[in-house]
Amino acid sequence: MTDTALETPKVRDHKEDLYTAKPWQLIWRRFSKHLLAVISLWFLVLLALTAIFADQVAPYDPFKVQRLRTLAPPTGIHLFHEGQFVGPFVYGLERERDLETARVIYETDTATPLPIQLFYQGDDYNFFGLFKSNIHLFGVDDRRQQINLLGTDDLGRDVFSRLMHGGRVTLSAGLVGVIFAFVLGLTLGSISGYFGGWIDSSIQRLMEFIRSIPTIPLWMGLAAALPIAWDPIFVYVLITLILALIGWTHLARVVRGQFMAIRNEDFVMAARLAGASEYRIITKHMLPSMTSYIIAALTLAVPEMILGETALSFLGLGLRPPVVSWGVLLQDAQNLRSISMAPWLLSPGLAVVLTVLAFNFLGDGLRDAADPYGQ
Repeated sequence: MTDTALETPKVRDHKEDLYTAKPWQLIWRRFSKHLLAVISLWFLVLLALTAIFADQVAPYDPFKVQRLRTLAPPTGIHLFHEGQFVGPFVYGLERERDLETARVIYETDTATPLPIQLFYQGDDYNFFGLFKSNIHLFGVDDRRQQINLLGTDDLGRDVFSRLMHGGRVTLSAGLVGVIFAFVLGLTLGSISGYFGGWIDSSIQRLMEFIRSIPTIPLWMGLAAALPIAWDPIFVYVLITLILALIGWTHLARVVRGQFMAIRNEDFVMAARLAGASEYRIITKHMLPSMTSYIIAALTLAVPEMILGETALSFLGLGLRPPVVSWGVLLQDAQNLRSISMAPWLLSPGLAVVLTVLAFNFLGDGLRDAADPYGQ
């Protein structure tokens, strides 16, 4: 009796599904088995949604200064008050000053719980210039008190609100930089791998020259050349271009290697014999065959862009206030005194670490799922 006859109907149906599945379905099946990659995907989706809707998620205006609430500690969320369940609420903070050290301290007022309200009407905002609103995801109905999940900075601004808005700038800078790098790397890498010869040698020497220069000093030199008086939005665009001009080389190498591997395959030769132009062969036949590899390479390139923007802004050479990014927020934690008095100012650094790890895990999962020889 053959092995096929011993197979159960369920096993046979599973094999038939594998034989008839489309490439993207096979990739998803392999990807779904990578637990860390799936968790990272959902984390990044949640992060993207909070960045897009930062005005609604953030309870306060990120630029709102509260002189009487400077360096306030994070507000704890409670469910029980005096042994009774009252739902999610926070306690207010009373500002006092230590008579011996003259240091400002905050005491928790446990007498009156402040219920957390959903869809709270708070500070006005302009959503991407489309409409004005004052609806926030949560808040407390007490003008004298606030809910500061991550505390406040030295000007009394809510760190959580600034973290949400900073994520919008940092993530968009990384993604826009990757898009620019994608165009450069895909164009030069495909030309280099397809035509070869002196064109390949010239592009490879250019890539080796760029990669031989230390990345951080090159970023610092280019960013330091930007005048301080320029508009912050214009500086933001130029920073993304600077990141892209250095980050395209890795993608170009990946594309070049794939092109050199498949340029003599049967389907490419068939297209060439059928009279297809070089442009059509590259765009319609070769590039679609390596889409999964390109997606994985792009995913792994995003963390480098995010770290580049954060490093430049942290050093004062990238984005500058009033622009809010994670690198700009980390400038408040540059000295030991700030860290010892307000360790919550390091929360943007934790956000950077988690985001970079999530992109790396996602890229590893996509790369393994796109491997045609993977199980």
